[in-house]
Amino acid sequence: MSTTTSPRTLSPRQLGAALPGALRKLDPRSMWRNPVMLIVEVGAALTTLLAVVQPLLGVADEAPLFTAGIALWLWATVVFANLAESVAEGRGKAQAATLRQTRTSTVAHRVEHYDATTDASASTTRADEVSSAELTVGDHVVVSAGETIPGDGDIVWGIASVDESAITGESAPVIREHGGDRSAVTGGTRVLSDRIVVRITSQPGETFVDRMIRLVEGAARQKTPNEIALTILLASLSIVFLVVVLTLGPIAGFVGSPVSVPVLVALLVTLIPTTIGALLSAIGIAGMDRLVQHNVLAMSGRAVEAAGDVTTLLLDKTGTITYGNRRASEFLPVAGVPLDDLVTAARLSSLADPTPEGSSVVDLAVELLGDRGAAVPQDATVVPFTAQTRMSGLDFADGSSVRKGAGSMVASWIGAVPPDLDDIVTAVSQSGGTPLVVAERDATGAGQVLGVVHLKDVVKPGLRERFAELRAMGIRTVMITGDNPLTAKAIAAEAGVDDYLAEATPEDKMELIKREQAGGSLVAMTGDGTNDAPALAQSDVGVAMNTGTSAAKEAGNMVDLDSDPTKLIDIVRIGKQLLITRGSLTTFSIANDVAKYFAIVPAMFVGAFPGLAALNIMGLHSPASAILSAIVFNALVIVALIPLALRGVHYRPVAASRLLSRNLLVYGIGGIVAPFIGIKLIDLVVSLIPGF
Repeated sequence: MSTTTSPRTLSPRQLGAALPGALRKLDPRSMWRNPVMLIVEVGAALTTLLAVVQPLLGVADEAPLFTAGIALWLWATVVFANLAESVAEGRGKAQAATLRQTRTSTVAHRVEHYDATTDASASTTRADEVSSAELTVGDHVVVSAGETIPGDGDIVWGIASVDESAITGESAPVIREHGGDRSAVTGGTRVLSDRIVVRITSQPGETFVDRMIRLVEGAARQKTPNEIALTILLASLSIVFLVVVLTLGPIAGFVGSPVSVPVLVALLVTLIPTTIGALLSAIGIAGMDRLVQHNVLAMSGRAVEAAGDVTTLLLDKTGTITYGNRRASEFLPVAGVPLDDLVTAARLSSLADPTPEGSSVVDLAVELLGDRGAAVPQDATVVPFTAQTRMSGLDFADGSSVRKGAGSMVASWIGAVPPDLDDIVTAVSQSGGTPLVVAERDATGAGQVLGVVHLKDVVKPGLRERFAELRAMGIRTVMITGDNPLTAKAIAAEAGVDDYLAEATPEDKMELIKREQAGGSLVAMTGDGTNDAPALAQSDVGVAMNTGTSAAKEAGNMVDLDSDPTKLIDIVRIGKQLLITRGSLTTFSIANDVAKYFAIVPAMFVGAFPGLAALNIMGLHSPASAILSAIVFNALVIVALIPLALRGVHYRPVAASRLLSRNLLVYGIGGIVAPFIGIKLIDLVVSLIPGF
């Protein structure tokens, strides 16, 4: 699933499209969820009323143009705040519109009383055509090539190639089959080949796509605990400042410097943290949006936030740290055997081997010797691998033969082995690899061991560097594998993870997660199988693969549509970026209020206390222009920060202390300096207006 707009740009078209939504949010029933901006809206309504009524009654305390200007820019402040949230929601709605195209009512071939012992061909003769909207949990449907899968479910029979481009955005088809961890299918995807029987696991309207639509539109986005806490803090500060401003009116009148209601409202708006109050919701929505851009669906904002606080990362070895299939990495001849002879024999013995390991032996041999016959010789008979012989190879018409396989079986086949073979086999095993012994017999039956092929789990490139980045973030990485401890130790050392859990069972995973959580750590992990479901549910951040079982996807609080387990690292980075963005803009919001005090307070009380003129360090033109300039800047800074709130503050994996120092320097000092410059520039423009 691809995004429709770049997260780094904010075009006028986007703003125009979001404006109607921003205006609709002016409804107080919507504004009450944002107490800070609700106060601003009440102030805007009050000053608007005064701007209209007071001139008619002849009791205006200020010039009509001043009061009207304050009212206009207060309304602009509220609209700009709603605009930030509306733009963020608009991106989700654009993505949801694409998803809706997949959520159509399709014809389903439902099988009554499906018996798993019968084949699908027999079942189709008893299939009834119904609408997908009529399907319920537990129904079985037959889906053939060219047909759309009518609902979420698990394959209970068959194997098929499935086009999931409508969901994942990837054009390449994927294989789905029963009986494994790739049995789950999604409603709205299309079968390209073969026939499958699917057991429906979701009710109409509650499919995976339906949940995605609600989530990316923001309808199901609830505030996270930290966001709620910050909202309460901002509301509390606003109430405190409201009380302060209400008491300033009588005090100002008592000292002989009465202050008008529009000025008091302006003071209140500049005192309360309007900037972060305006952007807080947009920051949360944008965090989930960035995950969607990475083809990851978060079931809640809480999961995104938890990802930013993760301290322990559990990664499955196979398919995450390694490619998943052992590959030939080296040919090791025994003493006295030329390397070319070993490579040639290994290639011949692997030509008919269909496994990934066999193909890798051929590929490595071609790299060393070139393309010297890629097909099985016509005079050769293929000897396939079996569990009994544990060898494979070729028998030639002249009586000669070649084999590769387990060392003990090859030794029995040959009868004698060279003395250095055991040393080579032991060294390969201790390194975490798998030794394949290669031998040949001539036409007379005389045999010779040629050497060993070193098969190893190949660690994906670049992971060591990425794990080092995670370590710099303070995140501990743990590799989980079913391998023996010797192999697990070797792979862990090569990949650069901090720890490993070997011969892991589902119970072992659960115990590890609970142990980490008991120590105060937040744990993230990935999984795709039913046996991963308990651990995914127990984890603070459980990322289920879209290719996995329905049980895994239900247990996790995130789903990776691309089924790329290494994406867990990106998820952690996005979570941290969300937290840093919120903290940075909160720092900026509080800091830029300082400059506004230097503009508003002297303007209010300089008549009664001439000494306050010393605080007018910006040299603002007049009290009226100072107040209006501060209000204008307060509104415009929200628009200026919308792109930053949407794309997030740039995150680098450094120690928390360095990160804090950097953000205080950039957003703390920057938050103080920017308003001084901005208010002064606006004041120069306002001072040109007659009456100011």
